[in-house]
Amino acid sequence: MKRVLVPVLAVVAAAALAVTLHLIFFVTPLERQLFFNQKIFYWHVPNWFVLFTSVFVCGLASAVYLKNRNPRWDDVARAAGELAVLFGAIGLVTGSIWGKAAWGHWWKWELRLTTSLILWLTMVGYVLVRRFGGAGSERLAAGLAVFGVVNVPLVYFAVKLADALQQESAHPKAEVVSQLTSSMKATFQLSILAFFALYAMLMIVRTGAIRDERRLRDVRERGLDAGILEP
Repeated sequence: MKRVLVPVLAVVAAAALAVTLHLIFFVTPLERQLFFNQKIFYWHVPNWFVLFTSVFVCGLASAVYLKNRNPRWDDVARAAGELAVLFGAIGLVTGSIWGKAAWGHWWKWELRLTTSLILWLTMVGYVLVRRFGGAGSERLAAGLAVFGVVNVPLVYFAVKLADALQQESAHPKAEVVSQLTSSMKATFQLSILAFFALYAMLMIVRTGAIRDERRLRDVRERGLDAGILEP
């Protein structure tokens, strides 16, 4: 199944990304206020949707692993955590580029940007604990993953929360998607499909690689216990 699904997802992601590039630059109209700078929206926002999904997958898989100690769930959590770091870095970089072009600054310590950075650093911490924490690190990292899940709604609703607290925010307070034209909305939806197809492909591949690594370690440990291999 995996041998068929991965190539299919790869083709869907590549084709959808190529089509969205054409639609973004040659079909969708310019937004009234941001003009050409708004074009990054079609990839920036779906990227964050994928990040949120990956954080949720990591947190939920970690919670299931803590309950039943099935290492297969830990494999899923680790893969999702690594991809959350990847897509989080892409989101922060593209957001900074957009902020500089649209608002004149690379970074501003407003609520959404600050909570987004905290979320990304939480997932970086998860990956570092898994990589260098040693035995039992999966249980400690699971706590970080759960904290990341709790932080996702805070990032998503940060603009409305900042408005309620009367704090300045460069991000628009209105629902952006509801204001898109039909061509803009179609391009945005296709971008979401492309990013989730890419994410699903990467999750399958990375989870399989992590699972193979774990099985190889198990075989080595059994070989050491049996005296077949030398330390």
